[in-house]
Amino acid sequence: MRSFAYLALLASAAVATPALAQEAAAPFTGPRVEGIVGWDRTQAGGHDDGALYGIGAGYDVQAGPAIVGVETELNDSSAKECVGAATSTDPRLCAKAGRDIYAGGRVGTVVGGSTLLYAKAGYTNGRYKLTSDAGADSTVVDSTNLDGVRVGAGVEHAVGPNSFLKAEYRYSNYEQGVERHQALAGFGFRF
Repeated sequence: MRSFAYLALLASAAVATPALAQEAAAPFTGPRVEGIVGWDRTQAGGHDDGALYGIGAGYDVQAGPAIVGVETELNDSSAKECVGAATSTDPRLCAKAGRDIYAGGRVGTVVGGSTLLYAKAGYTNGRYKLTSDAGADSTVVDSTNLDGVRVGAGVEHAVGPNSFLKAEYRYSNYEQGVERHQALAGFGFRF
């Protein structure tokens, strides 16, 4: 009976070893999708904080500890920056951050087998809605899309064979002097 138990243990170890080796060898390879939430600060003369939420997708290739990948993201924000007193002599002007589209790449290195440290850069396009309030009515002055560049850094940790948690900081610089600072957390799946 003891020999049978020993044989069963060896057989199960032999079957599990290739699967474990594959996960340990490249846990950050392949397509991925994620949901994100976080803090968003829009700056254009002054600043305002808001909540950031969105979805992302990407594809990474791992060669040893090095990672290279492409990614895209669509997010929205509650950030709204206003100046003025909302009177006829000092109208209140507000810029509300809207959807933001990002496409770029990232490079990184795996630390400890299940943690990825990375840096990213790419193109971003943010929509802003400008409104004016002179005390009586609020009117839409303009809705505009601003092109920009985003750079950032983050950490991603594999919490299972196909899932991960991430934390990231990024800075975006748009046309017309608009900037954004964002810190976020995310949860995703790798296929």
